[in-house]
Amino acid sequence: MSGNRAVAYQGPGVVKVIDTDYPDFELHDGPGVNPANIGRKIPHGVILKTVATNICGSDQHMVRGRTTAPEGLVLGHEITGEVVEAGPDVEFIKVGDLVSVPFNISCGRCRNCKEGKTGICLNVNPDRPGSAYGYVDMGGWVGGQAEYVLVPYADWNLLKFPDRDQALEKILDLAMLSDIFPTGFHGAVTAGVGVGSTVYIAGAGPVGLAAAAGAQLLGAAVVIVGDLNEDRLAQARSFGCETVNVGQGSVPDQLEQLLGVPEVDAAVDAVGFEARSEGHGADAKEAPATVLNSLMTATAAGGAIGIPGLYVTGDPGAVDEAAKVGSLSISLGTGWAKSLSFTTGQCPVMRYNRQLMMAILHDKVHIADAVNAKAISLDDAPQGYAEFDAGAATKYVLNPNGYIKAA
Repeated sequence: MSGNRAVAYQGPGVVKVIDTDYPDFELHDGPGVNPANIGRKIPHGVILKTVATNICGSDQHMVRGRTTAPEGLVLGHEITGEVVEAGPDVEFIKVGDLVSVPFNISCGRCRNCKEGKTGICLNVNPDRPGSAYGYVDMGGWVGGQAEYVLVPYADWNLLKFPDRDQALEKILDLAMLSDIFPTGFHGAVTAGVGVGSTVYIAGAGPVGLAAAAGAQLLGAAVVIVGDLNEDRLAQARSFGCETVNVGQGSVPDQLEQLLGVPEVDAAVDAVGFEARSEGHGADAKEAPATVLNSLMTATAAGGAIGIPGLYVTGDPGAVDEAAKVGSLSISLGTGWAKSLSFTTGQCPVMRYNRQLMMAILHDKVHIADAVNAKAISLDDAPQGYAEFDAGAATKYVLNPNGYIKAA
């Protein structure tokens, strides 16, 4: 093999499909690659022919110019693929296997990996714990919105689908296992959702919808999703959620209309640092702490808040100098007074992906329908980014090699 095509960030608001190198078993210099990782040998890796690779809201933050991502960075951390080459140290994964790739890269050897904290692996990013494909400040592992991609520590990282034909029939569902389904589910789990819970989820984008589906899977009695986007709220209602438009009044007041009380047992922040002020409709201004503060008000005393929504330490487009370095005006006193707990950070995908795969394969959940997954070609990626940025109630799945029949 000598060629590859990939989606690359070209500057604020611009992505482009470029010709790039076919991967080999070494990390090479390039946009975003940590200097300490250049030349790193990957005999434990595999090369995948990409089956599906999704556009994520986290990618969109970079494309909007809201991070320090360098131009030319190959994007994409939600990867499903077929193994076409295996390094000499790979023992159990074989050529021809169809696999899901956790978005967080982990070594399986460090203390954090051994404790199941795969989102903060100590060995894959020289700058700080935790890494991901095609993402700013994550070590420089090349992204998977491409025809081919390198995956390190393959025996550890890859989730093999047990039956190829069954997997291809459910590929749009299984494509959600690399990130948004485990991430949304993690938000619900860390919020303490269980049988009979009342749950409020801020944000009806794909992660929020995945959190809603996850809360239903965990046995929640009522799942309420809040957003400003009516199309996305309609998508939440399509699989049995209640909804509130946060531009039409305070969240506690709207919760009281639905539940009889102005609070819920558990809450999930699926919005992150580009949140907008509630109660102000389409004219809402950016207010990065507003969702966190709203959830502390709307969560019952002793409850918990899961925070899979992204918060960053570098945001050049932030509304003030503090927010540019990730410092937000959070009402911690409210949380303390109510004995609330909250969990932040990358979802440790490997904690959940096999169980969620089994739920998909045995028709216990239809996550592709919940998030309105739509397959598009690699060449249509720029249009997909633009439509997603404009608020489309759609999870765009790139189909670079024609595996997905519905594309």
